[in-house]
Amino acid sequence: MSNAAVSGLPIGRGLLCLIVAGAAWGTAGAAASLVYRASDMGPIALSFWRCAAGFVLLLAVRLLRPRPLRGTGASEPLGRKVLRAGATGIGLAVFQTAYFAAVDATGLAVGTVVTLGAGPVFIALGARLTLGERLGRGGVAAVAGALAGLAVLALGGEGATVRPLGVLLALVSAAAYSVMTLLTRKWGRDGGTDAASTSLWAFAVTSLSLLPFALAEGLVPHTTEPVRLGWLLIYIAAVPTALAYALYFAGAAAVRSATVSVIMLLEPVSAAVLAVVLLGEHLTTATLAGTLLMLGSVTGLALAEARGAGRLPA
Repeated sequence: MSNAAVSGLPIGRGLLCLIVAGAAWGTAGAAASLVYRASDMGPIALSFWRCAAGFVLLLAVRLLRPRPLRGTGASEPLGRKVLRAGATGIGLAVFQTAYFAAVDATGLAVGTVVTLGAGPVFIALGARLTLGERLGRGGVAAVAGALAGLAVLALGGEGATVRPLGVLLALVSAAAYSVMTLLTRKWGRDGGTDAASTSLWAFAVTSLSLLPFALAEGLVPHTTEPVRLGWLLIYIAAVPTALAYALYFAGAAAVRSATVSVIMLLEPVSAAVLAVVLLGEHLTTATLAGTLLMLGSVTGLALAEARGAGRLPA
């Protein structure tokens, strides 16, 4: 049986969902930078408001359209819904919080390259051991190319300081992301999942998990530009959160886990482009080379995934 048959989403559409989600995630970094410029909001508080507001937006959509299309997820047992929401929400909370802590401990470059670089490796190994998914030679080459591009993109333009605690936190973040991806893939293969419901209740769990840490950091920011800050927070909640995660969970249920992890590396590509266009950062040789390497790897792996889906029996 093909991936599309068990998940309810064609491979091509799943790939498109992941590409849009990865690009949208990349805009969160630029928006967060603007939030920090406009206020004294901390990263954990920003993560809390991002998930809490995303939950409210998805809940509003859910109430306007209470029944999922074609009955998707309607027959899913309540116990499984609770387990899926809890596991995904906790995984998302650990993923985001550990990443922010890694960046604080060892810097943005090292924190990013370890978290996003270890993710595809963890997922490829986990998918092979738990789901029986194989990358193949082309997939291994694509993952290697993507990781090389990520390393050039993150480390090529500046001197990086590696601190063991920061690396450990980044690995914890990557592990949480990997578990979340593998579980989403497994539930997609089992059938009967609803990506919108997963996103909605995962955000609720994540928000509750982050609330005490956000309160300790400072939940309400001080700002002289409340209108600008408000629009930035609305954008972060709507596009790189509610929309992007709904697309991510839908695509991750239909596409091989290792492919998901590599396509999600579009996030730093998108962030690098926005840093040049919106934040005035310089386009260095390392930025250009890393971006081209990663885009080429993502494109090659996506084409291989689409070709492989076409050969699978229905």
